[in-house]
Amino acid sequence: MTSSNNIPTETPDSLFDRVVSILEQARLNIVRTVNSQMVIAYWLIGREIVEDEQQGKARAEYGKRVIEDLSRRLTERYGKGFSVANIRNFRQFYITYQERGSEIHYPPGSELSISVLNDQNLEKRYPLGSESETCFHPDLSWSHYRALMRVENKHARSFYEIEAAKNRWNKRQLERQINSLLFERLSKSRDKEGILQLANEGQAIESPVEAIKDPYVLEFLDLPESHQLVESDLESALINHLQSFLLELGTGFAFVGRQKRLTLDGDHFYPDLIFYHTKLQCYVIIDLKTGKLTHGDLGQMQMYVNYYDREICTTADNPTIGLILCTDKNDAVVKYVLDEANRQIFASRYRLELPSEDELCLEMERERRSLENHIYKNDLHDKSG
Repeated sequence: MTSSNNIPTETPDSLFDRVVSILEQARLNIVRTVNSQMVIAYWLIGREIVEDEQQGKARAEYGKRVIEDLSRRLTERYGKGFSVANIRNFRQFYITYQERGSEIHYPPGSELSISVLNDQNLEKRYPLGSESETCFHPDLSWSHYRALMRVENKHARSFYEIEAAKNRWNKRQLERQINSLLFERLSKSRDKEGILQLANEGQAIESPVEAIKDPYVLEFLDLPESHQLVESDLESALINHLQSFLLELGTGFAFVGRQKRLTLDGDHFYPDLIFYHTKLQCYVIIDLKTGKLTHGDLGQMQMYVNYYDREICTTADNPTIGLILCTDKNDAVVKYVLDEANRQIFASRYRLELPSEDELCLEMERERRSLENHIYKNDLHDKSG
């Protein structure tokens, strides 16, 4: 709108948008700074409690009295947030991340900033409000670290911290990944060096096999046992919970469509779900099976993959990945149907409930034996040749 002398009476949209962008970024920075400073504060409070306990003669009873008294006095001054349970969390937080008081090494290229919380004097010990960098990621809140410090395995804890920051998981998403044993599922097929790399760098996806899990956990669907399902119900449930499914699939998956028709000389075929992996730069075809995997399922997926490679992919795309999700599979069938050099087609189990750690350990042991037998047979074949 303009006045009679052609002078605008309203702020131009472009100016308004730029001002809004500045304000939103400022607000985001404030939230990140507050989160970061509070996390440091809780770490420092925990350290003070631990150091004070070490001076007491009867540490257990002394520590209990100190925490209760500290909770009472802090609540009187600051109000909520300083219950006995929270004070104990501060103490455990320091114990869990005690090494953060010395130099820390994070993977190159990560957004984590690093500093040393030293003990030289009071001012340097408490860098609150300063511009010094922090050894805790500014995008992770106290709620994130409260969930992380309950992970006993230090390698798994490091992995979840890196992935939570990299993928901007909220607290609920982080807890879901921890409860679904994501680290254990990704590390089950890795050697010791691979597990350490996973813990120190997070999940680096450079090949198709690194983008695949086994099993996949679909507890968020809240569906009955698989023998009561039909494939269309499973597919619809995944579409209705697409955000949760993308979280379970992992970084890089973008949804393309469902039941996209393929026509071969008048015959029509309908792959269940089509994704595109932005890091691997390739299509990912997912077929759902509510029963045990068969050789026919593998042959059908091979046809889908071949079709996409020949008819859909451009020169900028890498070879298509095929993933069959099933309730059970015979690994020998997979190995004999597919070529030994196969790097495109995978079969993974899915579960409709969260697995226990014991169940996953048994499955990992089964996978290990299967892999060892496969290697042994190949060695015998090479020697006989």
